[in-house]
Amino acid sequence: MPALTIKNIPTDLYNELKYVAEQHHRSINSEVIVCLKETLFPKKVSPKDRLASIQALRSQIKPNIITTEDIEQAINEGRP
Repeated sequence: MPALTIKNIPTDLYNELKYVAEQHHRSINSEVIVCLKETLFPKKVSPKDRLASIQALRSQIKPNIITTEDIEQAINEGRP
């Protein structure tokens, strides 16, 4: 299996990577591999599944309760 050496990693990036690896109970090496896989090979979602996800999210949003009067009042309050 090929190996990869990464040099000159900024300290803040290394610290964040180390923290995330600890949160996921992984080694830093394993966390880097997971990050690379997720970035280079994103999970493909079918249009049907994406639409179902959007519809589920929309059902959780409360309907807009701003009326035309509310908008007009806000405009008028903003005018000198």
